[in-house]
Amino acid sequence: MKNTEINIRRCETLDELDACVKLQREVFALPDLEVSPRRHLVVTVSAGGFVLGAFAAEKLVGFVLSVPGFAGEKRFFYSHMTAVAKDFQSLGIGAKLKWAQREQALNENVKFIKWTFQPFQARNAFFNLEKLGAVVKSYAPNFYGTDYTAGKIGIDSDRLFAEWHLESEKVTALSKGETFTKTGDDAATIEISNDWNDWVKHNPERAAAEQQRVRDEFQKAFVKNFICRSFHREDENPKYLIYNNNGGDF
Repeated sequence: MKNTEINIRRCETLDELDACVKLQREVFALPDLEVSPRRHLVVTVSAGGFVLGAFAAEKLVGFVLSVPGFAGEKRFFYSHMTAVAKDFQSLGIGAKLKWAQREQALNENVKFIKWTFQPFQARNAFFNLEKLGAVVKSYAPNFYGTDYTAGKIGIDSDRLFAEWHLESEKVTALSKGETFTKTGDDAATIEISNDWNDWVKHNPERAAAEQQRVRDEFQKAFVKNFICRSFHREDENPKYLIYNNNGGDF
């Protein structure tokens, strides 16, 4: 798979959009109720959004869905979903899709994209904040509703909102493969546990308590107008770095 040529282009035909639906089932193992159907993708494209696909030859192996939105009079995209086939993961395809998404958005004079991610997934946090240059200013408790598959107590679907300012100094540098050096001292850190996914399966009470702690710490930080700009991915204590918000978006 490492030497396979990957091409990024729009998904426009119904067959290509159907392949996106199939890939959702394979990657996320979602019930049909949670899968974005073909009609959702068709309407999204018709309303001004777009779907970019990663193709190995003519086979779809990844995609990113961009839903159009407005904040006041400013247009933005909501990056609802990014998926890469399991056999093609860890090959940089997710990054290629996101940078292609940025390029397409800028071509349409859109300078802001946002999406949500699970606070306890260290790999995603590192990718979003350190590889893409997104920042976080808000925490959404139980965004998609409570998941009871882990047990009777249920686990809330808390999410962090990634804000991607496409022309910020940091994002621009990272898009060119350059190193971005942060300035200023962090005001606080919020640690997460690498054991959380295991707790969800085997000790949901502990997982829920840990989620509440992290939720409280993020909400207290954001009430003080702090901003999360960085993530340290460590084996023992991965952590988010919280900074005073000086008005910058990098």
